[in-house]
Amino acid sequence: MGSSEDHLRKPQKDSNIKSKLKILLLVITTNILIIYLFASPSFKFNLSDYTPNIPLPLWDFHALHDELNTTQSQLTISNARITELHRLLDTLLYELAHIRESDSDHADQSTSSNDWSGHLTSELKLAVNAHKFPLGRSPNTGTDELYPPLGAACRQYQDELNQYMTYKVGGECPVDDVFAQRLMLKGCEPLPRRRCHPKSPIGYVEPRPYPASLWATPPDTSIIWDPYTCKNYQCLIDRKNTKGFQDCKDCFDLHSREIHRWLFDKGLDYGMDEVLHVKPPGTIRIGLDIGGGTGSFAVRMRERNVTIITSTMNFDGPFNSFIASRGFIPMHISIFHRLPFFENTLDIVHSMHVLNNWIPDTMLEFTLYDIYRVLRPGGLFWLDRFFCAGSQLNTTYIPMFNRVGFNKLRWNTGRKLDRGIELNEWYLSALLEKPMT
Repeated sequence: MGSSEDHLRKPQKDSNIKSKLKILLLVITTNILIIYLFASPSFKFNLSDYTPNIPLPLWDFHALHDELNTTQSQLTISNARITELHRLLDTLLYELAHIRESDSDHADQSTSSNDWSGHLTSELKLAVNAHKFPLGRSPNTGTDELYPPLGAACRQYQDELNQYMTYKVGGECPVDDVFAQRLMLKGCEPLPRRRCHPKSPIGYVEPRPYPASLWATPPDTSIIWDPYTCKNYQCLIDRKNTKGFQDCKDCFDLHSREIHRWLFDKGLDYGMDEVLHVKPPGTIRIGLDIGGGTGSFAVRMRERNVTIITSTMNFDGPFNSFIASRGFIPMHISIFHRLPFFENTLDIVHSMHVLNNWIPDTMLEFTLYDIYRVLRPGGLFWLDRFFCAGSQLNTTYIPMFNRVGFNKLRWNTGRKLDRGIELNEWYLSALLEKPMT
């Protein structure tokens, strides 16, 4: 990064370059004008007009003719050189403009970096600044340096980032899961990496083997309970009987409603087997469950030889740890994170209760387009009990789904009555297909 003196010198340097270019252009223009005057066909030089009283024998007209021919040849060569100079000058001006633009970009980046540099801890600087490739420029990246990924919104939360990156290098990380997740939900996602070790559970035991792990509650010693209100799994199971709202309130109780989900096909509730039969056998193989709670959808799919990754957040509960204990892959990202899959790759995407009218309309549409992006042609989007106000269904959400461009294979609506009929809330379940072309 340049110093303030470097920035002061740059205008003087640009001014010198401009002056030299003006002189060069003046010289070239003058030469072109002189050559044009003498080389032009309209320029006629009659020797007799200037030497009327000189006897003819004093002039060797053959020698003069030869000299004029030689001069004409030299002028032709000069014209070609001037054309080449024009080309070189155009190239020089283009390169100069490119260099100045590049210098301006670097100055902006340097200024932006300087805005951070005075406020970041040394550990955070290491985590977010560029690092040079040991072997030089990489043809894959087109650069000789690498920037670690960091959420753009992180720049708005420098104090919080400094707090997050304050620890003993090589030591134990702070137990700050809730703090980190709040940063993620503010758009600071992904967070920078850290050089510390997360706290390990005391008395940790090996997980249960498959398939016993599928429908078994993990031991309490499998996780760190510090970030959560409950301090054991029995507390999480029992909270379905408590008053108040909690995310996925009853899904830690694997032997109650959770174990019966997606087994039967009726109205708003689609049966998993009926959904899979929409496609040729064996063609639904891999997919994603967005906001999948404790991972039961992935469990049911695995029983049908389909591999599902589950995205979830830890809202006052160890959802990611619980999914992993059951033998499945959790992905700790928010609903607004760009899905970390390449386009046209997944066979199925499922979401239950998460995509609803609590999400701002524009953000929801971005999410739907991202789901469309990662699904392969012919892939399925299973929208499971989306809910909204009745007035929104026809005016906002149906037009939105139509704009995204899914084919409708199944479409069911029904009243949502748990908060009272006067609210006019509705559920929507749909099985949508990405078009083949």
